[in-house]
Amino acid sequence: MAPFAYGKSMMVAAALAVGLPGMAFAGKANDTLVYASDSEPENISPYHNNVREGVIVAHHVWETLIHRNPKSGAYEPYLATSWTWVDPTTLELELRKGVTFHDGSPFTADDVVFTFNYVLTPEAKVVTKQNVGWMAGTEKIDDYKVRIKLKGPFPAALEYLSGPTPIYPAAYFKKVGLDGFAKAPVGTGPYRIVSVENGKSVKMEKAKGYWKGSPIGDPAIGKLEFRVIPDGETRMAELMTGGVDWIWRVPNDQAAQLEAVPNVSVLAAETMRVGFLQFDSAGRTSADTPMKNPKVRQAISYAIDRKAMVDNLVRGGARVMNSACFIDQVGCTDDGVPRYGYDPAKAKVLLAEAGYPNGFDIDLYAYRERDYAEAVIGYLRAVGIRANLQFMKYAALRELSRAGKVPIYFQTWGSFSVADASAFTGVWFKGNEDDMSRDPEVKALLDKADTTIDLEARKKTYAEALSRIAEKAYLLPMFSYSTNYAFSSDLAFAAQSDELPRFYAAHWK
Repeated sequence: MAPFAYGKSMMVAAALAVGLPGMAFAGKANDTLVYASDSEPENISPYHNNVREGVIVAHHVWETLIHRNPKSGAYEPYLATSWTWVDPTTLELELRKGVTFHDGSPFTADDVVFTFNYVLTPEAKVVTKQNVGWMAGTEKIDDYKVRIKLKGPFPAALEYLSGPTPIYPAAYFKKVGLDGFAKAPVGTGPYRIVSVENGKSVKMEKAKGYWKGSPIGDPAIGKLEFRVIPDGETRMAELMTGGVDWIWRVPNDQAAQLEAVPNVSVLAAETMRVGFLQFDSAGRTSADTPMKNPKVRQAISYAIDRKAMVDNLVRGGARVMNSACFIDQVGCTDDGVPRYGYDPAKAKVLLAEAGYPNGFDIDLYAYRERDYAEAVIGYLRAVGIRANLQFMKYAALRELSRAGKVPIYFQTWGSFSVADASAFTGVWFKGNEDDMSRDPEVKALLDKADTTIDLEARKKTYAEALSRIAEKAYLLPMFSYSTNYAFSSDLAFAAQSDELPRFYAAHWK
């Protein structure tokens, strides 16, 4: 038995023998679904974090104007009961009456106007500006009618209004500010937050008086608790001993072990999250960084056997991606986009042509799936690139990258579950702080694609942008992610490809 597997088995056996802290509070008997993950949002406010754990909490506590049905893809009334395009840049929405925030205050047009106008201000310091940057402003028509003015035609507007644009309570937020809101947040969603303990947990309970007729239904489970457990083996042991009810991102070897455990269910499913390598093509880390040379970036792209990584590491329905987006997003295509098959010999030739016949030393930064990053480093070393892994928490790495101090970034992006290519390309290639290539030609193409109403013309323009991104090797798309979910057999849970566990739709068996 390998040392790694032996240690894991011993740890799990010990956990089963003595139990672990917290196990008395989880489960069906307490009507408390405890779910655990390795990361924490740096701020519980949905506009002020961009990690998946924050997106999950947001979908249970806050609501958006429009709901996208995860099964049919249709847009349905939510906090807005109807919407009309007045012209290509003006959207008018009728708002739902009778909805209250968790503090008892009524939901009105003032809350929509405040939220959207606030997040557009520089003072708001929204983390992912792409999610709101298409709006020019919002005005109140009456207490239950608003108009959103767009900066230009934006065909994906309804998609964004159904995703990363939750509505805040205006009066409460103005009273407590962002710091106060982060400590005691308030929404209109099916669960209200009871407590936030930074770095440890977020506790939620069903919101009393949650409005009838919501498209997401009335939750069956009374309490939710999100718990941060950084170590994967500890999460696994907690699940086995009943300390938690649900975990995800379970490595394949652990998933195989859990499949044999009584009272634990395992489910594998592809998600729209894409793993990729991002290069300092703009030369912000150093004027003479090898990453500025397109032949070096192309060499790296040829050096990595992405298919082997999918087959041996990721698995679970993951697919190799060739374009800088998730292939099922509207506007995403890999037709005609240059592809990089595994060809280490060609990689070495390109490195020699670029002036690096003996390779070079460089730092590769990553924040999750350390085994994936280590596999990439192994492939790079095989062609002479001596990459050193710098592994750190996401928030710290994001700031380092935005400061221009990261030469190679092993990144992942789930597009906030927005099923439109703009949610990927708009974040990484439109000249903002996360754009490491800063190619004005790519930005111009994406600006055009994002604002083109005709779908076929839009797809054609995205294809041009994606082809240039691949040709210049600004970013190497690796693969879609699959996720292994493991959960108590007492729990009825269904996964969706948008990587958004909907606990409000789960129930105890």
